[in-house]
Amino acid sequence: MSEEIDDGNLISKTEAFLTFVVLSSWKDTITVLKSCETLSPWAENLQIVRRCCDSIAWKAPRDNSMVNDEGWCFDDVASLRIDHFTRIITAIRAKGAKPEIIGKCIMRYADIWLPGMDAELEGLRGYGYGKNELQFSILTGRKEDEGIEHSKEQKSIIESLVSILPPQPEAAPCKFLLKMLKMAMVYSASQALISELEKRAGMMLENANVNDLLIPNYKSEDQGKMVKSLEKRTMHNTDVVQRMVEYFLMHEQEKQQLPPTSGKSSVSKLLENYLAEVAKDPNLSITKFQLLAEALPERARACDDGLYRAIDTYLKTHPSLSEYDRRRLCKIMSCGKLSLDACMHAAQNDRLPLRTVIQVLFSEQVKMRAAMQGKEPAASDNNSEQEITQTSTKTEIMTLRAELENVKTQMTELQRDYSELQHEYEKQNNKHRNGSAWNFGWTKIRTSALFHRKLDGNEGGEGHQRSNSLGSKINFRRRLSIS
Repeated sequence: MSEEIDDGNLISKTEAFLTFVVLSSWKDTITVLKSCETLSPWAENLQIVRRCCDSIAWKAPRDNSMVNDEGWCFDDVASLRIDHFTRIITAIRAKGAKPEIIGKCIMRYADIWLPGMDAELEGLRGYGYGKNELQFSILTGRKEDEGIEHSKEQKSIIESLVSILPPQPEAAPCKFLLKMLKMAMVYSASQALISELEKRAGMMLENANVNDLLIPNYKSEDQGKMVKSLEKRTMHNTDVVQRMVEYFLMHEQEKQQLPPTSGKSSVSKLLENYLAEVAKDPNLSITKFQLLAEALPERARACDDGLYRAIDTYLKTHPSLSEYDRRRLCKIMSCGKLSLDACMHAAQNDRLPLRTVIQVLFSEQVKMRAAMQGKEPAASDNNSEQEITQTSTKTEIMTLRAELENVKTQMTELQRDYSELQHEYEKQNNKHRNGSAWNFGWTKIRTSALFHRKLDGNEGGEGHQRSNSLGSKINFRRRLSIS
């Protein structure tokens, strides 16, 4: 009985000490709570941890006006152990603190306890494909003997911070969510947590930039080692970005009843810039590039100049692509949505298939005509410079039109020749039933003067100078594709 009375007196004295001495001061409360980290069972039994957490929650700022004066409190709370920090944030949320206040506190905690959030991003971008054996631990300066324990601690912190992050968009910016996503992938967090971060970042994708989306391609089982297999040895994880774009589109559909925003336009430009970056990866498959390029609907892009730049970069990095794959890739963009400057560049681009070049030439002609018509009202100003410019434009358009007619005529003749050759082949096949005879005949026809005359004809005449630079190039490339 006397022992129970002594225990009761001890608890009463402890309560009084906490209430009138410790809990009345912010700094003292933080100090006591940090001391409890080494006395967890005893401190929990006496409810010291609970009382300290509740006291801090009551004193913590609840809106932005209080943060301006009391922002220093974030550093104090962020210095605590993750389990105590989680309890404090839960208590603050229960007392009605605004999401952005809680978000700022969580971001401050991540800055202190997850130092690799910034170090690993910049470090990995600087390493090429020849150094993909480097471990994430080297980039962050972590020692190898800390490996397993450190990884478990970091993983626990990541999962705890994401679990207490308020769901409202204003709680954390897209940049922070993407950093957390990269860290979650590095430390093999649960797939559910990674999916949650992808969804939340995808809903705010218009606020991201290209560097935020350059997520290194890690093996989940290797604690941050980059992928080594031949099938997946790409520098960046494009699947994550594609899923985030899908989440963005789903979120946009849910907001259709609200006033329209410029979200799709911003994400379209973001995706084009991202494609131009990942297109430099020689191991990126054409299928993945195409899926990313087609992730957004065509109507989301007002201009396809950025997409053309990305496609041209991919063709430059992958020179061994077949003609079929080149045509397949160029079908993604709309030549009618290219600016006049992009059309002029594409018309002289040897990497593009012939069909695309012809479409670009037609589009360039239309745009030049529209540009000329737009200048006509100003002709009444008797400005000699404008008249000279319009005359030059008209001459160039007529020359271009003549070249296009030449190309169309030559294509018609080549198609007719091809039909005749096919008919001749059928006759020869019926007579001889021998494939070698056809091969010999086809080789002979290809090298004949008539075939080359069809291809090389009409190079003189009007527009001789442009025909040498453009018409002959088109004829030569068409000859290669037919042969």
